Amino acid sequence: MKLYDVADLKKAGEGKLKIEWAGKHMPVLNLIKERFIKEKPLKGITIGTCQHVTSETANLVLTWVAGGAKVILCASNMLSTQDPVAASLVKDYGISVFAIHGEDKKTYYKHLLQVLDFHPQITVDDGADLVSELHKTRQGQIKEVIASSEETTTGVIRLKAMAKDKALKVPVLAINESQTKHLFDNRYGTGQSTVDGILRATNMLLAGKRVIVCGYGWCGRGIATKMRGMGAWVTVCEVNPIKALEAAMDGFEVDSIARAARYGELFISATGDRHVIRTDHMKKMKDGAVLANSGHFNVEFDYDGLAGLAVSRRTLRRNLEEFSLPGGKKLYALGEGRLINLAAAEGHPSEVMDMSFTNQALGVAWLVKNKGKLKPKVYILPEAIDMQVARLKLRAMNLHFDTLTSEQKKYLNSWQEGT
Repeated sequence: MKLYDVADLKKAGEGKLKIEWAGKHMPVLNLIKERFIKEKPLKGITIGTCQHVTSETANLVLTWVAGGAKVILCASNMLSTQDPVAASLVKDYGISVFAIHGEDKKTYYKHLLQVLDFHPQITVDDGADLVSELHKTRQGQIKEVIASSEETTTGVIRLKAMAKDKALKVPVLAINESQTKHLFDNRYGTGQSTVDGILRATNMLLAGKRVIVCGYGWCGRGIATKMRGMGAWVTVCEVNPIKALEAAMDGFEVDSIARAARYGELFISATGDRHVIRTDHMKKMKDGAVLANSGHFNVEFDYDGLAGLAVSRRTLRRNLEEFSLPGGKKLYALGEGRLINLAAAEGHPSEVMDMSFTNQALGVAWLVKNKGKLKPKVYILPEAIDMQVARLKLRAMNLHFDTLTSEQKKYLNSWQEGT
């Protein structure tokens, strides 16, 4: 059985330094790692995980290993793997990694199966591909799996759909539903890293640009806010009337994508849904409009449809393609329609992933502790753990916070006192 498949082990030295640098900015996860070293809550457990292979993910993997687990890692996106990090995990830490930046779809799915070849008892996903493959092609292994954990919004959507259809056969922990994950990672992490990815791919000036953000969930809010902070004129497109109203109350223009297509200069999707920006919208766009996606899968704007419209195409910069349409109009697509913050940049900053991955570390320990007690449905991490992560993060930032007095607790839990 193959133990790893990475691009170049000679890059391990560079990767080790990246892992160390990220680790210095993940103090909460480091505290959990120290606890895991003593308690070994994952002793004897094999974890198969499909995530973005970054320096932050490496620190999560090493925390699980510190807890006694054996970990096998593959990529959750063809373009998000940091090859030096993958090399270091293999060479310096003895982790089985199956991930190569730019791997094709066939290799991607081969790597998923290679992780399942290790017969993991816990699976951890960023997008639900590994647990989906388990249900589709390795049904005989399902009985070996204690539970699964899911990192991202898109994956949770897929898993809830599986549970609704009674297709889900293992318990799943929706880490994305933790407040210390989606309120911070999705908003501040996605917001900053999306701007970072777009700037690395284009080096465009954002000030004064007409930016269209499709979706006003926590990721869309973060992107819209950061774009406004860069001086862009931001319009939000939404299908949910409450979120659209909220965007308006937050000071953003709100419009339909059919109308915004005519005046937008930079389009960013962050919805978790398919073909939010279609070819009929692209036909209306101005010459020079740029399309980017910050949702997990490369289906949010119709990249293949854009290629079908074009009479010619060429790559101008890394992660920047020009599509020439009939009549001479040119549109530009970033990162092949894949999530731009990881395709063209390095993903979320370590400081915000500190909380997300602490949730993952503690979440897996919680799943192991509750082995045999959970039904095949989607669970949320207990609030007490969520609050623990927040308290540890505040302390790591040297920030002080208040606690309720006994009188205040009694008042909040009573109904007898009136005006």
